[in-house]
Amino acid sequence: MRVIVAGGGIGGLTTALVLHQRGIDVQVYESVRDVQPLGVGINVLPHAMAQLDALGALDRIADQGVRTSELCFFNRHGQLIWREPRGIEAGYPVPQVSLHRGRFQLTLLDLVRERLGPDAVKTGHHLVASSSDGLRAQATFHDRYRGATVEDEADLVVAADGIHSTVRAARYPDEGAPKWSGAFMWRAVSRIEPFLTGRSMFMAGFRKVKFVAYPIGPVEADGKQAVNWIAELDRSGEELLGRESWNQRGDITDFLPHFADWRFDWLDIPALIEVADAVYEFPMVDRDPLDTWTYGRVTLLGDAAHPMYPVGSNGSSQAILDARALGDALATESTIDAALARYDGERRPATARIVMSNRQHGPERVLDMAEERAPRGFASASDVFVDGELEGIAAAYKQTAGFAASQVPTAR
Repeated sequence: MRVIVAGGGIGGLTTALVLHQRGIDVQVYESVRDVQPLGVGINVLPHAMAQLDALGALDRIADQGVRTSELCFFNRHGQLIWREPRGIEAGYPVPQVSLHRGRFQLTLLDLVRERLGPDAVKTGHHLVASSSDGLRAQATFHDRYRGATVEDEADLVVAADGIHSTVRAARYPDEGAPKWSGAFMWRAVSRIEPFLTGRSMFMAGFRKVKFVAYPIGPVEADGKQAVNWIAELDRSGEELLGRESWNQRGDITDFLPHFADWRFDWLDIPALIEVADAVYEFPMVDRDPLDTWTYGRVTLLGDAAHPMYPVGSNGSSQAILDARALGDALATESTIDAALARYDGERRPATARIVMSNRQHGPERVLDMAEERAPRGFASASDVFVDGELEGIAAAYKQTAGFAASQVPTAR
C-alpha cells in the first residue's frame, strides 16, 4: 500500500509516522518551501500524548515544553472559580504537554525524515487538485521551486491541508469562508517569572473579555520562562475583513485597555502583555461538520476535516487521534474502502460533537456562569456554584472530547 499525505503540519506528519509504523509506504507533500518554527503555544491533551507515546515520541516532544500540572479558571477579578489537576497529576498514564507549536512541528518533521528517509517530505509542493477512480487516487501539486506541475498516484490520498483545504473546497464549492464566532484573539509569547505552580494553565474573565495563559518552556537561568498567552475580545458587532492568517501581526493597543486593571496578586496581566516580542491576531473560526470525509480513495484529516474553535485544547490533539484511527483501520481492515468507512464512521461523529460543544464554549462556560451569577465577584466559588456543578461540567467535556481518564490508553 502507498499513501500520499498532502500537508506537513501536525496532523499530516503524525499520520506519516503512524502509517510508517504500520508498514505502509508514505509520501508527504508540504506547501511551504522552508518549514519554520512559526506560531505560538499549543497544548497537547493526554489522549493525544498517549498516541505519540505509542510512536516512541513522547519524551522527545514533552522535553520541548512543559508537562502541565493543572488547569484553573478565574473570574475577571482574579478570583478562583475552579482548579483541577491535569496530566500525570490527575492520574493519567501520560502527561499533558504545553509547548511551542513550531518546535512541535519541527520535532515531528525530524522524526519523519529520520524514520522514513530524507525525501519523505517534499516541501514547496502545494496541492491543487485530487481525484479518485475508485481503485487509485491521484494528486496534482504546484512545485513552487520550479514553477511546474507534479502528478502523483497512490492507493490513497490523505488531505491534511488545513482549514482552507483544496480537497474540501472542491467537494463543497459553496461552503464559503470559515464561520466567525464574533470573537477575536491576539496571541503571543512573553518571558516572565513563573506564576502559580510554574506549570499551570489558566483561563480568566468571560466570553466578552477573556485571557488564557500557560508556560511552554522551563525556568531559565534568569528565573524567567516562556509563557504563551491569548487575549480574546467579543467583536461580533464588527465586520470580519479578509482571510485569517496565523501569521497576521497584531497591535496591543487594540486590546490592552480591556485588561488594564487585571493586576492580580498571582499575575500582572498588563505587564505580561507589554513584554511580548510579537503579537499575532486571529479571528475565532470553524466550519460546520460534514456528512462524509471520504470521496473514493481520498479522505480528509485534521483541520481539513473538522476545524473547530480553539476551546479545550482540542485542535491538534484531535488531528493526532485522526492519524491513529486511520492507521489502525488501514492496518486491520481487509480492504482500503472498509478501512476508510471505519475511519469516517469513528472519527467524524466524534469530532462533530466537539465542534458543536466548542460553539457552546465547552468547559469554559463556567466563566460566563460566574460572570452572570456574580459580576462583582465573590468570596468563594461555593457561594456561586452548587456542589458538584463544576466537577460535572469538567467531566462532561472530557468525555465528549475523549480524554476522560478511562478513555486514555495506558503507557507503553
